Amino acid sequence: MLTNDSRLEDFPSLAERTYLNTAAEGIPPLPVINALHQYAQDKILGMDGRDLHEVQWAEAKSEIAQAYNLTADEIGICSCTSEAYNMAAIALQLQEGDEVVINDLDFPAGATPWLQTACPATVHVWRSRDGALRVDDLVPLLNAKTRLLTVSLVSFFNGFKVPLDDVRAAVRRHSSALLALDVTQALGRVPLDLTDVDFVVSSTHKWILASHGGGLVGVPQARVAEWTSPAGGWFNIENAFDADRFNHPAVSKPGAASFTAGMPNYAAVYAINAGLRYIRSVGVENIAEHADPLVRACIEGLRALPIDLLTPDEPAALAGIVSFRHEKPAAIQTILRDADIHIMSTDGRMRVAIHGYNTATDVETFLAVLHQALKDV
Repeated sequence: MLTNDSRLEDFPSLAERTYLNTAAEGIPPLPVINALHQYAQDKILGMDGRDLHEVQWAEAKSEIAQAYNLTADEIGICSCTSEAYNMAAIALQLQEGDEVVINDLDFPAGATPWLQTACPATVHVWRSRDGALRVDDLVPLLNAKTRLLTVSLVSFFNGFKVPLDDVRAAVRRHSSALLALDVTQALGRVPLDLTDVDFVVSSTHKWILASHGGGLVGVPQARVAEWTSPAGGWFNIENAFDADRFNHPAVSKPGAASFTAGMPNYAAVYAINAGLRYIRSVGVENIAEHADPLVRACIEGLRALPIDLLTPDEPAALAGIVSFRHEKPAAIQTILRDADIHIMSTDGRMRVAIHGYNTATDVETFLAVLHQALKDV
């Protein structure tokens, strides 16, 4: 795990501030910054740099495959999770009579493709109770018509971690639906077991400490038929440059490869490769072992304050995020920012995110300033 010296060496911008907002924006370590510099050096070579970009592409796919426990051939990289979900919607080609299950703790990207009027499927909402998604409430929504359940492993809203084993079992027992899992708020922070998950996606600018511009797609070989997107493009097309390409139907590359429609964002690829390598060098298990007690300390501190805790206080459901409400969020956020304490505040909800580069001092400082702020507002 990071020492104080290695923390400041790798994350010099954290020396003078309390940063608890990784669920919105991760802080890239120096290896990621150096990788972006390397991209620029390779880019100025023109087409000669393309070969170097492609090396990074292959290495990044290998890193993603290790994180997802898939093979590199089962990995695709697009521009963001929103693009990935829209490509997934094209791939499924849902029909009238099909059913999709979304939930009310998810980020909009995972739900809105199915809520568009162009989507013919019937959408059911798995609704949370007391901030938690209960499998008992999911089961009645599953049936022979269910084509898809989409859910985040860790909710962006309040940090609730779904009981994935129980969710998988319910889906397999009560339907033949595909299980799509968004690991954006888990990858790089929570040890993953993605066994028997049909589609995996993550963004890249949060817990893996890379850049914007990446959507990491995983499609197991067994699910290639369901998740091959017939989108137009060229990078995703087998016969894009055949001599007679305009005289025959376009043929999509299979599975995850079909999600990269055009030129890859190679700058993001360099950052993804470096970010995942950095996370792997530290170890996700080590990160969790270090940061989980800080999450517990944060919750215990918040429980003593006059706020409305939104994160279920259930050990198995905790990850890296703690959310709460207060009637004067703007005033509190101003006081926190004046103290150089960075959390997320939106729509009355305040969110703390704790990663491997955070310390007990970060949590203590946040709680102390928040305690005084609640007295002053």
